[in-house]
Amino acid sequence: MPPSRGTCERVGMMSDFERAAQAVREDRLWQRHMDMAKLGGTPRGGVNRQALSAEDAAARNLLMSWAAARGFSVFTDVIGNLFVRREGSDAGAKPILSGSHMDSQPTGGRFDGMYGVLAAFEALEALEDAGVRTKRPVEAVAWTNEEGSRFQPGAMGSAVFAGHNALDAMLAVKDWKGVVLRDALAETLAAAPAPRRGDTPGFALDGYVEAHIEQGPRLEDARTTIGVVTGIQGSRRFMVEILGDEAHAGTTPRAARKDAFVAAVAIAGAMQDATRDADDTLRFTIGRVDVLPGSPNTVPGRVSFTIDMRHPSMEVLEAHETKLRAIVASKAAPCTATIERLTSVAPTVFDPGVIGLVRDAAQRQGFSNMDMPSGAGHDAMHIAALCPAGMVFVPCERGVSHNEIENATPSDLAAGTRVLVEALVRLANR
Repeated sequence: MPPSRGTCERVGMMSDFERAAQAVREDRLWQRHMDMAKLGGTPRGGVNRQALSAEDAAARNLLMSWAAARGFSVFTDVIGNLFVRREGSDAGAKPILSGSHMDSQPTGGRFDGMYGVLAAFEALEALEDAGVRTKRPVEAVAWTNEEGSRFQPGAMGSAVFAGHNALDAMLAVKDWKGVVLRDALAETLAAAPAPRRGDTPGFALDGYVEAHIEQGPRLEDARTTIGVVTGIQGSRRFMVEILGDEAHAGTTPRAARKDAFVAAVAIAGAMQDATRDADDTLRFTIGRVDVLPGSPNTVPGRVSFTIDMRHPSMEVLEAHETKLRAIVASKAAPCTATIERLTSVAPTVFDPGVIGLVRDAAQRQGFSNMDMPSGAGHDAMHIAALCPAGMVFVPCERGVSHNEIENATPSDLAAGTRVLVEALVRLANR
């Protein structure tokens, strides 16, 4: 690590944040990732560790065992967010928080979300190893159901914590098989028990920094180690449902059919055309399609599909939602169709002070860095409404994520964690 260009707490001696950053262990951090990757591991090297599953409970238990070995306290809250706490010298001070999520896509990678949790936990271990005492407590968090692949919407744990989603409404959500989240949460907490803090969501925070793989190619293409994240683009998710009539595939003339799949294809195609923009900024994805009754010799009577739409401008999102609704109304005949907005998340602008801490840490430690927005949503978008917040990105191979071949290097993961640790120490000692 290059010599410090910052101001040390004691002249001629290494500062607390320098000692803590140097105490980050690349080998330990990598091994933690490999250990976690076994829980829900897939044959292609990825993970299937969906929210509130047996694999999710196993990951919680493993993290809690590591915390117990270091003498850190653990607790959960009413939506199942899992916290690991290292005390500060001021017991009454609001904590500094860092973390991400441990749930994955059905064919997910080893680093999406998990890196943020393990980087936060490595920060606690590095503080302990370096003997650094912070004024404020520092906590690592594993947020519940960030991915939204099993229970919708995503980023649920952080949204409930921040008061953006109502607890009772989220507990009543069902997965694709009809399992109620309340029941899945109870099973998970019974399998991975920890003390619960409070009966209502959330508590006061003094700052939040989340580490994450970029999930895109910009850092790797620029041969840059650290992404200083300035904000997160806004997103909206929708469910489209088309209703027709089931009919015999061999006897019903095509002109007489109300084929829900044919209508769905017309709607989806028109939406794809309507959401193209010249600078390729708008993101539009149909990620799940269900066709019922799902029989080869029956004309489909019902089709539903999801839409994920993202853009940095709320005005652009609003304009394109109007287009989507018009398409559903005009393209469904002879079937009927509806479009329901499931979530709407405004663009997030991170705190300039936290952005500056991350940038300064990367520069002081000699890591190449660049300012950038996040194209993906993260738990930080909810927590940013509660306290000064920011994010640290590191590269992932070819920008691939939500994929079993997702990959990152041990050195990049450690670099991002060292930057994270410095930012956390500076926030905790303000």
